Amino acid sequence: MTISEYFSLIFSDYTLRTITLGTAVLGAVTGMLGSFAVLRKQSLLGDAISHAALPGIALAFLITGAKDSNMLLLGALVSGLIGTFWIRGIIKKTHLKSDTALGLILSLFFGFGMLLLTFIQKQPNANQAGLDKYLFGQAATLVESDVWLMTIVTAICLFVLLLFWKEFKMLLFDADYTKTLGFNTKLIDVLITSFIVLAIVLGLQTVGVVLMSAMLLAPAAAARQWTNSLSVMVFLAALFGAFSGVFGTAISASQNNLSTGPVIVIVAGVFVLISFVFSPSRGLLFKQIRFIKNRRDLELHKTLAFMFHIAETHDNISHPHAIKILNNFQGYTKNTLQKLVDKNYVTIVGDHWSLTEQGFKTASNLYNQQNENNE
Repeated sequence: MTISEYFSLIFSDYTLRTITLGTAVLGAVTGMLGSFAVLRKQSLLGDAISHAALPGIALAFLITGAKDSNMLLLGALVSGLIGTFWIRGIIKKTHLKSDTALGLILSLFFGFGMLLLTFIQKQPNANQAGLDKYLFGQAATLVESDVWLMTIVTAICLFVLLLFWKEFKMLLFDADYTKTLGFNTKLIDVLITSFIVLAIVLGLQTVGVVLMSAMLLAPAAAARQWTNSLSVMVFLAALFGAFSGVFGTAISASQNNLSTGPVIVIVAGVFVLISFVFSPSRGLLFKQIRFIKNRRDLELHKTLAFMFHIAETHDNISHPHAIKILNNFQGYTKNTLQKLVDKNYVTIVGDHWSLTEQGFKTASNLYNQQNENNE
């Protein structure tokens, strides 16, 4: 099946429609909430939470003895929240930095989760195969109820974001000022973190524990390159996440033996790469173009200032000087001289140059600025 055939079947095929909607909604909500994690410099939080959710899945299975998705996700949510608040407690009550606390909880919870999965696998009456999808994701297992659950959670997140937008924004950029205004910063922080945990837990079935952090961070990192506005960044991150889900699912469905979760993450990574290279304000390409332009402008100004230094010894600014004098000036090129001619700063007659009146005035200003900077 080709990608074009896939898109033509979305509206008629129940399975394809369900998976596509599920991954699109998941990408939107994780991108939206991931923006706050990125701006708060908590990029590792998603990785820690997703790994911390694993023992909750295993314990939920051991307690209930059934592979009920709702119960497993509930166990993942509880475990993820416990891991998150342990991280907060370690940071606040010890001298450990946030990255140390995140790494500690990540490895501890993931190790405990793998231990429980090994124990489950060795039980004579328990088949662990149904839990593997939470490690690496299995989008094909999504059903309509899962999509509805994701949609409801996304709607709730959006409603809360809009309701407390001012508080979230102030806390994000100036927590101390927010506290002086009388807002409960701890409650706002817990609210944001809880929604991030919830979004991660919802994505475990689709993307898996190992790759879930990329789904949270990649769309937000891509969106950050295009704007300085928080609202625009949140919107773009949701858009990039949704498109990553749709196109990742399409590519996975059009090829044999391609897992949907990893492909979605790769597509999100492509969005990040494109943003890092081509975004107008922060992109590497435009940065290089601006660097080259600034360097050329600097060479132009230095050459013009040097010409002024030579020409100021004569009463007549149009007094001709040999071009070979410029050859000893560092940074001079024939291209630079031609640009000065094009700007009507310099005239050339044969092998001699002279400043125009406009060039003399511009050079005088540049020369004075250089002297002021040197002083």
